[in-house]
Amino acid sequence: MHRHILSVSIASLISFGLPQFTALAQAPARVSLEETVVSAMPLERPAFEQAQATSTLSGDRLRLSLAPTLGETLSGTPGVTSSYFGPAASRPVIRGLDGDRVRILQNGNNTIDASATSADHAVSFSPASLQRIEVVRGPATLLYGPNAVGGVINAVDGRIPDKRIAESVRGSLSGQYGSINTERGGNFTLEGGLGGFAWHLEGYKTATDNLRIPGYARSERLRKIEPLEEGESEPRNVLPNSNLRVEGLAGGGSYIWDGGYFGLAYSGFNTNYGVVAEPTVTIDMEQRRWDFRGAFNAPLPGIRSVRYSLGISDYSHTEFEGSEAATKFDNTGYDGRLEVTHEKLGLLEGVFGYQTQGSDFSALGEEAFLPPTESAMNSAFLFEELAWSAYRLQLGLRYDHASVESSSQPGFGPGQTRQFNNVSGSLGVIYTPVVGYALALNGSLTQRAPTYQELFANGPHIATNAFEIGDTALDSEKSFNLDLSLRKKTGAVTGSVSVFYNHFSDLIGLFPNGAVVEGEEDALPVYNYRSTRADFFGGEAEVTFHLMAPAIEPTAVDGKDAKKIAAPTTINPTLDLELKADYVHAADTSGNDPLPRIPPFRGTAGLRFGYGNFNAAIEGQYVARQNRTADFELPTDSYFLLNASVGYRVHMGATEANLYLKGMNLTDAEARVHTSFLKDIAPLGGRGVMCGVQWTF
Repeated sequence: MHRHILSVSIASLISFGLPQFTALAQAPARVSLEETVVSAMPLERPAFEQAQATSTLSGDRLRLSLAPTLGETLSGTPGVTSSYFGPAASRPVIRGLDGDRVRILQNGNNTIDASATSADHAVSFSPASLQRIEVVRGPATLLYGPNAVGGVINAVDGRIPDKRIAESVRGSLSGQYGSINTERGGNFTLEGGLGGFAWHLEGYKTATDNLRIPGYARSERLRKIEPLEEGESEPRNVLPNSNLRVEGLAGGGSYIWDGGYFGLAYSGFNTNYGVVAEPTVTIDMEQRRWDFRGAFNAPLPGIRSVRYSLGISDYSHTEFEGSEAATKFDNTGYDGRLEVTHEKLGLLEGVFGYQTQGSDFSALGEEAFLPPTESAMNSAFLFEELAWSAYRLQLGLRYDHASVESSSQPGFGPGQTRQFNNVSGSLGVIYTPVVGYALALNGSLTQRAPTYQELFANGPHIATNAFEIGDTALDSEKSFNLDLSLRKKTGAVTGSVSVFYNHFSDLIGLFPNGAVVEGEEDALPVYNYRSTRADFFGGEAEVTFHLMAPAIEPTAVDGKDAKKIAAPTTINPTLDLELKADYVHAADTSGNDPLPRIPPFRGTAGLRFGYGNFNAAIEGQYVARQNRTADFELPTDSYFLLNASVGYRVHMGATEANLYLKGMNLTDAEARVHTSFLKDIAPLGGRGVMCGVQWTF
């Protein structure tokens, strides 16, 4: 049934130029999608002109989507779900791919943390500090390396200003409170400029108690399969050990002149949270990071710009059992890149560049399932675009040399070194038959070197409830991807639909081998990293029917300057009907077996109303049952989430206050995220409300 629903959504979008849809609007003026520049791509083009499917979350949409974790903040984006290791740790899952195959960036550079190593490790920044989040669905290995075979998440925070700031001081102050986990938090941003100098300062702090849930923490299936022993009680109404504390402070400055800019920033991030999988385990994490970034405009004949950046990180977290430190993870590393954009050579323009990155990772303690490792990668890339008539051709090529070296340590054997030479390429074409419509086709071949975890793991991993064993003989993972998108950005109906196919000739995964290892408390099944053939296919649809459109459009401004986003210059009301859907089918084709933790079909319908300074929205999301499960994986039931929000903007002279109230899971439904390792012991939160205010001056 869910495939039929997706087909109906796609058919609706393909037909959205027909008169019967435009009759819905009855508005005298056109409606146009925002021309958002996606900086996660080589040439800063609007999303409409990219060969790949992209999404951007900013402004009011970002404010109303904010959650303590990046994965939950983006979980309403088509094609993006969450790994949800409880309310304190979750990474985005894009089109069924997660972990090392999804690249998370801060202003274009790697986060350099340990979040890709294990599902219980949080991402090393808070979404509350961001101005914009950009999502690239599908392989983005061309610019950001083979670790982006699933997609890219680029978090933009503005810590290093790249444009002059006219005001000596400006900023914002925000606060929020949530009932579902007694969330209380706030953040501030200050920035200003004097001549060519610009500065930025920000801070945030959030605390939550344990999450309130509808009913039992353990699923009904798990309670039947694994009944508790006599005297034990089932956790109910509250998710044990799901509290969170997070705080951060960052400052940066830059000098901007007509020929470019140079800036640096320093940030500190601290968090302490409970690990839902273990009732007495907590993680205390910290990161200290330096970022350098700059550009030269037209430094040489034929060169339009030279951009450079470098991120240096010192990351560590300690896992505590009660008050006793058990395992400590450290990761120090860097990520630097140089991009040169050349002037047009006839119809051809493009970027070439170099990237270098490295890390020194160690895990020491009772549950260290990895030896100390050093990783390094040096890469060269080229992206060229050829535009003529109604066509735009985008071609990319990348070479990566990666090395991974493990140290000798008891339990892991002697140290070993592996080296990999990989080549990836992409070819995309965008066809614009008439103004406002685009058809984009993108194909790519990618190669990803195995991670140190896939090569060298050998020990108990509580987050996956498995004894993991790596394979030092693994070769690079190879994949072929096709992505087709249809977009419409003007008129009474706007939106996009994408379908994709991704074939892995040797997908590296974690598979059970049937053995069991006795641990101190429980027996752990043994899982081996090995490669197999796999296919992923599916699609996303996002359609907006502008039922009541403004006679005059909002003023488009630079998305980096949130204060200057102009309100509509009309008092006419607006009403939009938004429909979204996504679906992924993934299988191990060597045995035609389902792959684990693949998201089921989702469909969302919402109404958004705006009138002057007032806005309101109501949205329902249906998530289908997932019964295509891998070995040792339980199905999840379907569920429906109902959310609503209201907001009001108050102008007070040169300042502005945005007040909002949102209700979440208003029907108090039991919802379990199939992409989570903890789906059978950690449901989403129950019914709750959140209120907040942002004051901008």
